[in-house]
Amino acid sequence: MVRDGDGERQGRRGDPGRETALVPVRSDDRPFVSWYPSQSSDAIVSVQFRVNRPTTIFCFCFALFCEAVVSFSRVSHQDSNVGIIMAASSAPNFKYGYPTPGLQNPTGSAVMDHVFFLSQGDWKHVREEEQFDHIVIGSGFCALGFAQRALFNDPHTRILIIERGPFFLPEHFQNLPLPYQNTLGGLSETFPWTLSRHTVEGKFIKWQHGMVPFFGGRSTLWSAWCPRPTPEEMRRWPKETIEAAEQYFPHAEQLLNVVPADQFDKARNGAPPPGGLPIYATLQQKLAQMLNNNLKQIDSATRVLPASLAVGSFPPDGINFEKFAVPGPLLSLLVKQRQLEEQGKGAPLKVVTNCVVNRIVQQEGTATALETSRGVVNIGDANVILAMGTLPPTTLVLNSFPDIVKNAGNRFTSHFISSVVARVPRVDYQFSAALGELELAAIYLAGQNPESKLQYHVQLTALSDRNPEANAAIAARNMPDVVASASVEQLLTSKDYVVFVCAILGELDENNSDSWLRKDNGTDPTTNVLLQVKESQTDLQLWDTMDEGAFQALERVLSPKGASHVEYWHTTSSDWSNKRPPSSEIRVPCLVHEASTMHIGMDTDVDAVVGLDYRLKRVTNVFVTGASLWPTCGSWSPTMPMVGLAQHLADNLSTKTTSVMKLVADEQT
Repeated sequence: MVRDGDGERQGRRGDPGRETALVPVRSDDRPFVSWYPSQSSDAIVSVQFRVNRPTTIFCFCFALFCEAVVSFSRVSHQDSNVGIIMAASSAPNFKYGYPTPGLQNPTGSAVMDHVFFLSQGDWKHVREEEQFDHIVIGSGFCALGFAQRALFNDPHTRILIIERGPFFLPEHFQNLPLPYQNTLGGLSETFPWTLSRHTVEGKFIKWQHGMVPFFGGRSTLWSAWCPRPTPEEMRRWPKETIEAAEQYFPHAEQLLNVVPADQFDKARNGAPPPGGLPIYATLQQKLAQMLNNNLKQIDSATRVLPASLAVGSFPPDGINFEKFAVPGPLLSLLVKQRQLEEQGKGAPLKVVTNCVVNRIVQQEGTATALETSRGVVNIGDANVILAMGTLPPTTLVLNSFPDIVKNAGNRFTSHFISSVVARVPRVDYQFSAALGELELAAIYLAGQNPESKLQYHVQLTALSDRNPEANAAIAARNMPDVVASASVEQLLTSKDYVVFVCAILGELDENNSDSWLRKDNGTDPTTNVLLQVKESQTDLQLWDTMDEGAFQALERVLSPKGASHVEYWHTTSSDWSNKRPPSSEIRVPCLVHEASTMHIGMDTDVDAVVGLDYRLKRVTNVFVTGASLWPTCGSWSPTMPMVGLAQHLADNLSTKTTSVMKLVADEQT
């Protein structure tokens, strides 16, 4: 037996042909479950993981693969619906190269379908013979939040998840070796819309970031920042939705394993681990203290707190952390449900990949079928849960309910961005001698425009790296925001400095009638929409406010000797200067965190697309999750609230007693 931290990895050999029985060691609603060998079985292989081990989910997924291969070998003889899964080969009569060589060209997708997802034969059986309680379209954060909560409430809940793309990454790219950072952007992102010419020709905003069309969605490529918005920051939201969000924030944070940055490198006794590498230590503590003590020096600032990040594990040794991604937890949930099914204690969670939902077929406001790229799915009595981002579900609704659902796409919000990189001499700080060779800090600074009350926040990353050549891999692994991080050139020229990277996000004005998503004349129902975004004067005023707020934070608070000791990186000259860079250099042309296209509202809100029960108004059985629900988007990252409200929806549907049919009839009347 080998022990690693307070977790273990255990392997033993038993009698040939015996399989491992998987037994969950906890029954709460945490997504990561540890699997131990049953005392009544003699295992061939048993791999045990705990969420707080400093190992990657890549190993975790591999362990699930091994467990599934071994433990379900007997299932293949009993239930063809689960799929034929053998420990050594795919069929009893053809294994070990006898009587002829076996399959020589397996693909990754084929292996994943074989072990976890629905094969072609399984999919045919599902479409022709099976019924579900919930059909979830999408496999990202909201799908995980909804499915995990629904199955926690009742393990017998029958859920089908439909994912448009294949399996891509097993975990967050930042947890993988350094070259995987090259997977960010490019072909990993699709744009299922046409941009308006007015958007492309805009002054600052020119495009909207796209979708990640793979199993797990954007979770393998996101920044993982998860601040809790305050009630005041959920401006124009229904009181009931704010209350639900606040009630479910702790559940969402537990699911995503959200940890404040000042806790990353603390052991259980609250002290940095002896002999460890406290990367978030003195720098994190002191800079946060400076901002807290001098917040009023920033004219537009409202609050500051350590960044809260969703981490895949919370290691006790303080060496590094892993960012959270959906694939590992969702596969874990799938394996757990198969185990419960085998014991007669639950229903399997079924997932199909490479299946695009083109249209929802409906009759009189009730969804009856899904037209997909892999055939028609009979909805039956199931609820349809849209968990596929913001713009794709809006496109689906526009094409499926053109005469029933009103106002979809009429409102569009998102976050515009500025990026500022600065540095301050390390010796200026009284605590400079206490800094380690490599230290990082992650701080969340919020503010608002005093007139419009539109919000912004600064995702502040600070780095003190005395040896950037040697620390490149460690820094990349522990970086709070790889998308907004210092470049190699910036770090190599700043060995004697603290480098600050400010990703500054502001909310688009929800009242701008020039920003919208509308159907166009295209023939593909998954892309036949036109997206237009035009910055308004209100947007530009907020943009000025948030840029100035970042400069004030750097010059008035974070530089002990004032503005004269702050140098900024200028992209045009690729050099440092005491002069502030102009707006044309720091304002990013793309938007992120699109929202509000199907915003939630009370029955009296005639503009609202979705009711307080998350159901499309005037539709019986289609429910919406994600940031398309946001009446206003604030500036905060949307993921954690999205997951919380998806969990709330699961609880609502698990205990639903009101006749939805009567509600729909009243609405249509």
